[in-house]
Amino acid sequence: MSLLIKNGTIVNEGLSLKGSLFIKGEHIGKVILEKDFSTPDEYLNHIDSINADKIINAEGLHILPGVIDDQVHFREPGNTHKATIASESKAAVLGGVTSYMDMPNNTPATTTNKGLEEKYMIAKQDSYANYSFYLGATNENIEEIKSADKTKVCGIKVFMGSSTGNMLVNDNGQLNAIFKESPTLVATHCEQEDIIKANLELYKNKFGEDIPFEMHPSIRSREACIECTKRALELAIANNTQLHILHISTADEIELIKEAQKINNKISGEVCVHYMWFSDSDYSKYGSKVKCNPAIKRESDMLAIRKAVKDGIIKVVATDHAPHLKEEKQNKYLQAPSGLPLVQHSLQLMLELAKQEIFTIEDVVSRMSHGPAECYQIDKRGYIREGYYADLAIVNLNLPDKISTSKPAYKCGWSPLEGFTFSSSIAHTVVNGAMVVENGEFKEIKNAKPLSFNR
Repeated sequence: MSLLIKNGTIVNEGLSLKGSLFIKGEHIGKVILEKDFSTPDEYLNHIDSINADKIINAEGLHILPGVIDDQVHFREPGNTHKATIASESKAAVLGGVTSYMDMPNNTPATTTNKGLEEKYMIAKQDSYANYSFYLGATNENIEEIKSADKTKVCGIKVFMGSSTGNMLVNDNGQLNAIFKESPTLVATHCEQEDIIKANLELYKNKFGEDIPFEMHPSIRSREACIECTKRALELAIANNTQLHILHISTADEIELIKEAQKINNKISGEVCVHYMWFSDSDYSKYGSKVKCNPAIKRESDMLAIRKAVKDGIIKVVATDHAPHLKEEKQNKYLQAPSGLPLVQHSLQLMLELAKQEIFTIEDVVSRMSHGPAECYQIDKRGYIREGYYADLAIVNLNLPDKISTSKPAYKCGWSPLEGFTFSSSIAHTVVNGAMVVENGEFKEIKNAKPLSFNR
């Protein structure tokens, strides 16, 4: 099967250039740029001479490498009433996300290599996007971690703060062993448990069971994040670990990472789209809909995070997509679970920030496609290059009308972005050379593959 995507604007490696892509099977066979021809007519004549089984006219559209989301919770196995690999990967490809890495806090938690294999089998059958899975760390499973396949497993997830399920790693000896012995990237959730517990008791004494959601960033405080991030960085420096700190939420953590990278250049960080879109002033309006861990914090933190992404201090932007049922989120503070479903709209959100001139479209591609591919050393993905897998998001940046987010594809059926409209849309999504979304319509085509890593 061959596919010609012609006459779009290819956004790749810091440039936006008029061009076409010829795709043969799963891979990009040829990148054809107008600038490489003597005249525009010579380029068009060449394009018209190409025979392909299917032709997509991308005139007026931008062709991006597919988004790679390094942090999602697709809830399977164990909580399939909230989400499944099938339902959430469908939402992902509708949003231009062609690859994802799923977290281990399932029921049961994915803390063994046998458990990992079971998730891979589900994804092989059900996933619409390319996939990998983290192995979760515990206080007891260092041997499982040491035997993880570094070419297949995206990373070791360490909950250094409060977590869902029995996955809090708080034994200093085990933490040091994990940072020393892990054969692959160590990804951390950094919030200091004792600080959070003390804060929670304080606010329970003050408000009882009816804590206002506005208190969330005071309970899961900036101090809790900063102290735990300091500890993770110390461990990474001491053990020369490839450390990736997830969902950074404070300006202080960015400064800590900048300094630590001068000593260990294998240290990296990730931010999630909601920390660049919301601030603590939004709790009064959205309540539980924006309750997540770590908490969304001050506007000054939001602005610092945006700047760190713009400047390239932080090279990975993801979602921490975490669906819960509407009924669960409608509970009072102590019972309402933390987490936001976002994977379908993350690219549109970043493109909206680009429209506001906070980022360029080249920045968006760098942080959502190139950055994850480089950080995780993913084989032949994240770029538009000849010989790479044909994973693409083809977007319309100039819609006559704005697109509503009111009917997301998530199984949970809601989004914190309800009421927002975006001025861009995902016209087509290509996964390993197959059009899984065409003209905004989901095609029920499963062509996904497990991610592999060059480590």
